[in-house]
Amino acid sequence: MTTTGAHQDATGSPARTWLWWGRRRSVVLDVGLGLVSAFECALEGVGFADKAALPVPFGVLLGLIVGGVLVLRRRWPIAVVLVSIATTPAEMGYLMGVVGLYTLAASDVPRRITATLAGMSLAATLIVTFVRVRQDVQSADFDPEPGAWYVPTMAGFMSVGLTAPPVLLGLYVGARRRLMESLRDRADSLEQELSLLADRAEQRAQWARTEERTRIAREMHDVVAHRVSLMVVHAAALQAVALKDPQKAVKNAALVGDMGRQALTELREMLGVLRAGENEQRGAAPVPLAAVGAAAAAAAAAAADDGPSLADIDALVGQSRQAGMVVELAVHGEAKVYAPEVEQTAYRVVQEALTNVHKHAAGAKVMVRLAHRESEVAMQVENGAPDASGATAAAGLPSGGNGLVGMRERVLALGGVFVSGPTDAGGFRVSAVLPDRVGAPEPA
Repeated sequence: MTTTGAHQDATGSPARTWLWWGRRRSVVLDVGLGLVSAFECALEGVGFADKAALPVPFGVLLGLIVGGVLVLRRRWPIAVVLVSIATTPAEMGYLMGVVGLYTLAASDVPRRITATLAGMSLAATLIVTFVRVRQDVQSADFDPEPGAWYVPTMAGFMSVGLTAPPVLLGLYVGARRRLMESLRDRADSLEQELSLLADRAEQRAQWARTEERTRIAREMHDVVAHRVSLMVVHAAALQAVALKDPQKAVKNAALVGDMGRQALTELREMLGVLRAGENEQRGAAPVPLAAVGAAAAAAAAAAADDGPSLADIDALVGQSRQAGMVVELAVHGEAKVYAPEVEQTAYRVVQEALTNVHKHAAGAKVMVRLAHRESEVAMQVENGAPDASGATAAAGLPSGGNGLVGMRERVLALGGVFVSGPTDAGGFRVSAVLPDRVGAPEPA
């Protein structure tokens, strides 16, 4: 089936279809043209019946049938043009021929078929008009000077005038219609792409929010778990020695207060970063991805600049010693300056490992090893079997089960290696290796 596309509504698909017509206006137009063409062919059929010595009703009926074919021009434009060519010798169907050629040229029919049928129509019209003009000249006893050019020239003008204008107009209308359809399709595709990009941006924003929440939760877990664990250990020791050694009890109470203040300070800094990110989102335009990205970048930068480093591990070990833990620190190799992410991750691994010793292996001896190598930094925290009789055994420290998971995520995110597990002596070992250039800022 071929169609011109004129029946398509530019505003969208119609709610009701009429056979092969898309709109009621198209039905009215084609039926009206069919009636006019049928009336024209019926009148011309009277003359055809006289010339062919046929009954007049036959000529009228033939004209009505032939002219009514024009109603099918949108569905079968080739058939309409073929019928008009076939009836050209009978000198009927001029309106059908003109409208049929226009419809054919404006449709999606291949151009070679359009050119072939237009050429056939031109040849048929040229022959019929040549014969008709010649008969008229002879009957009028008109002898133009020079006599050889008049009949062919008039026949050529009439045949070209009946064939070329509808074909050219149809080609123009069809090209313009196809251009508009192409532009509408491109607009629809662009709208779909924009919608898809918006969905992806929203997904990326949600992913960024989740990643930032996870990072902040990990930081808060590291800070709170370690500080509060030490506070609970000191509080248990304070309870045990309060009556026997008041001076030591006062010292432990001071340590608990210092650790509590340090924990509150670090939490206040993290919450300040979060509030700053929220204020930026409220004051700026509602761009979810940009807002979340800015907040995440600000939080990450603040954490990297103000976070702990490898130089703070000595103080970290000292805090555990003050809590009664027997812990040794061994540093191998020459100390270097690493990327902030590497130093902070190394510190958090050691911190979380010591916190786990306080929770699960009270009274155990701990060995902390730190190795500076050529292209990496390695750390290991190994504790012996827990001492059930230790003073901190009854501290009752809770455990969320997220410590090892958080350490592994931190190390793997920087491209490092993380291994943890029990030792043959009944203790536990945590080992991590980090590349020294991961996360380092690129030169401008």
